[in-house]
Amino acid sequence: MSLVVAAIVGLSVPADEATGLKSAVCRILHPLSGAEACSTGDYAGDDGDGGNGDGGNGGGGPGDPFVPNGDPFEPARCLLSQDQTKDTVVIQVAFIKISTSETVKLQQWSDGTVTLERVTETGGGVTASISAGIPGLKDWGGSAKLSGTFLAGSGNGGQWLFNGNKSGDPQADLAANLEDAQKFAAYLKANDGCKYQSGYNPGAAMGACTQDAASKKPDLEPELAPDVDITKTSIEASGNVSFGGKFKSNGKSGKDSGKSDGPKDLGKISGEVLNGTMTEDVVVMRTNTGANAGKITFIYTFTVKGSAGLGGVATGERMQQVAVTYDAAAYDQEEKDGAEHRPEKLVITTSQEAGDGTGIKVEGGANAGPVTIDVGGGGGSTQSQIHTESAELILDNDTDSTLVEDWLRGRGDAPASNPLPSPSDAAEVPGSDASPLERLLHDKGKLSRLDYKANTDWWNASLGVGFGISAGQFTLGFKLFGIEITHEGKEQTITGNPTYATGPKSGGARPWVEWKNCTQTKPIPT
Repeated sequence: MSLVVAAIVGLSVPADEATGLKSAVCRILHPLSGAEACSTGDYAGDDGDGGNGDGGNGGGGPGDPFVPNGDPFEPARCLLSQDQTKDTVVIQVAFIKISTSETVKLQQWSDGTVTLERVTETGGGVTASISAGIPGLKDWGGSAKLSGTFLAGSGNGGQWLFNGNKSGDPQADLAANLEDAQKFAAYLKANDGCKYQSGYNPGAAMGACTQDAASKKPDLEPELAPDVDITKTSIEASGNVSFGGKFKSNGKSGKDSGKSDGPKDLGKISGEVLNGTMTEDVVVMRTNTGANAGKITFIYTFTVKGSAGLGGVATGERMQQVAVTYDAAAYDQEEKDGAEHRPEKLVITTSQEAGDGTGIKVEGGANAGPVTIDVGGGGGSTQSQIHTESAELILDNDTDSTLVEDWLRGRGDAPASNPLPSPSDAAEVPGSDASPLERLLHDKGKLSRLDYKANTDWWNASLGVGFGISAGQFTLGFKLFGIEITHEGKEQTITGNPTYATGPKSGGARPWVEWKNCTQTKPIPT
């Protein structure tokens, strides 16, 4: 875990420490089931459709005839802003952790459409910590603690598309569609409240509750069933380091006895100064309605993030993502026949985020013999800058489709590896050592670059009953029981000058120019 923290906070993971998406995307995300994980039916049931992750450009569907501004290399749309909230509850019993979370995203797109996405996830795993006294601060009870957690989870949800307002003015359509999406989100929340009420009080009169919820629906409401079904699996490894001090008694056993049993630990207070997380996600999205109906997209994401500081927080994050789209009916039939799959679209997205702000996370505890009672909490706000790059390939022939499928499955001389091919590099003239995929990205890919500013607010609260075993300066401790609640809200808005790469010019280079389909519409503050 010390390697994890050092690597993540430094935002530099050594190649030999396995940073995900190396050798083959599916093998990395599913090491137990091997390279065939993505070709089994485990993720191809009644699941989801495509997306391009944070900052992805969306583009058109396979075979999209739309050629914006007369340039087939200009992506059709971009993500203008995203408002995301995530609520997580973690329960710990001894070394076992069980977590539940709900993530809601409200996204505004430059073509005037709005998407609302909601995913709930449940996970389980193990956790442990070890602490040691700091020799130079022995007289003051100085101590340090290193903790680590491993979690695996799965979840599901849906995405609703709001595009019913079509006046021909993307800015006006965006405002109207956003209003509909916000009303529908309020309806879903109210409707969930009614279901919860009926769960703990089956005899309650539900008519008034459901009627009130229904009143929040927008005029142009979507179907209650989502336009896109989402299934998600994830693996997360995290670590943190905290420093603090312990409080000791004078050890006297009686008021006037003068006897002493030696100093006793009474409690502690500590603050987290370093934390880091590595996450591997597999999201499957199956589209039910709209222009991309009947498509299934697998999205593989590897994220490394961390923060450092007590009182003043510095944060950083790196993300690599691959999204590959198939015709759902053909994919399902190929599964039954054991035949090779034929992807129709590939999107590679990378992003880097760096920021700072104020925040603190502390923990205080009191001892009763070997048993400790800990109460913790904190909160903060950070401002950051996000740079996102995306490369989109429409695979309209068998040669390109087979090349991409072999790359994903780890076949051939140039399988998927870490780091992923850079969209920026794809705009340069390919070198003599360029892989077939890198040449394909250069020749046919829609390449784009975006910058966002983001504000993140969070708070955390925890309560635990623990047990500690001391051995010299070291203490092995674990919670008998604990509960932790975390809320995070993040708003990101496009900034700077969005650009895309034109087609190859004389000499092979692809110049970057203004992305007009991205700048024609302005995000609406929420």
